[in-house]
Amino acid sequence: MVLLGRPGCHLCDEARAVVARVAGELGVGWQEQSVDDDPELLRRYAEQIPVTFVDGRRHDFWRVDEARLRAALS
Repeated sequence: MVLLGRPGCHLCDEARAVVARVAGELGVGWQEQSVDDDPELLRRYAEQIPVTFVDGRRHDFWRVDEARLRAALS
């Protein structure tokens, strides 16, 4: 699971808390990446952050729905 965001983004902070809680409870690894570190990611996703990816596919953007994320990771 990947959380794509950027520093200073309040929605990213909220998403990080949900992702960390759900992934921790389910024992799923996750990583966070900043769009600011990759020009292509910035071009593609800057207006959608935070973006979550499950199994390499875009799952959610702007808000992370905890129940939907839990179902996708289960």
